[in-house]
Amino acid sequence: GSVGTVTASGTSTNVAATFTVTVVSTGYGNKYYVNGSQQATVNLSEGSTYKFDQSDNSNSGHPLRFSTTSNGTWAGGSQYTTGVTTSGTPGSSGAYTQITVAVGAPTLYYYCTNHSGMGGQANTP
Repeated sequence: GSVGTVTASGTSTNVAATFTVTVVSTGYGNKYYVNGSQQATVNLSEGSTYKFDQSDNSNSGHPLRFSTTSNGTWAGGSQYTTGVTTSGTPGSSGAYTQITVAVGAPTLYYYCTNHSGMGGQANTP
C-alpha cells in the first residue's frame, strides 16, 4: 500500500528555532536576555518561523514585540506585525511571541511594549 501524506491544517507551522527569553535586572534597568545573552542580536532567515519563548516568570509585564525602529514605539517607531503571532501572558507557561519572517523583511528590532531600552536587533539576512 501507499503511504499517505498528512498535511497540518490551521495555524501550525514548523518552527525553525526557539529563543528562550528571560528578563534580567541590570544596573541599567531590566533587559531582555535571549538564550542567556543580554540583548543578543538574533538572525532570522526570511521564510522561516521563530518562537520567542516568554514562559519564564521573569517575563511578567514585559511583552516582546517587533518594530523596524530600534527601541520600537519608544523611539517613535511602530509595532511590526507582519507574520507575528502572540499567545498567552508573558511570564506564564506557554507564553510566546512568534514570527514568520516575510521575504524581503527589513531589519527588525525586538522591544518591550511596557518599558524602554530592553530590546535588541533581529537581522533578516
